[in-house]
Amino acid sequence: MPQIEVKPIVLRDCLLRVATADYEKHVSGITITPATGSTTWNGLDPDSSFTFPTATTWGAQLDYAQDWETPDSLAMFLYEHEGETVTMLFEPVKGGLGWQIEAVIVPGSIGGAVNAVATSSVTLGVNGRPTPVPVV
Repeated sequence: MPQIEVKPIVLRDCLLRVATADYEKHVSGITITPATGSTTWNGLDPDSSFTFPTATTWGAQLDYAQDWETPDSLAMFLYEHEGETVTMLFEPVKGGLGWQIEAVIVPGSIGGAVNAVATSSVTLGVNGRPTPVPVV
């Protein structure tokens, strides 16, 4: 068997475009995650047990700094566009292969602990599955 090479990456200079604005300065983490399950049918005979995969769904978790002073901050965008579906593009290495999703916007939390940076984390629903966007 051939040995397949690997090129691990470190997330440190990424692109995150939500709708028409770039928000990588607002976000400290992003994870686009699949969720897959299974369903089982059992008959009356012990040999009649069947398991089937269910449809995979996706979610996009964003970890970000709350900024309620800047009118077009990510926190304010999420608050003002709740329930809308927008295109989101994530390039783990800016200028490299990207991943595009149709994300359903949900708002994040407001506030947090004293003497700490106010952060929030949301998981956006994804319609369909991520589409790879090749380097142009």
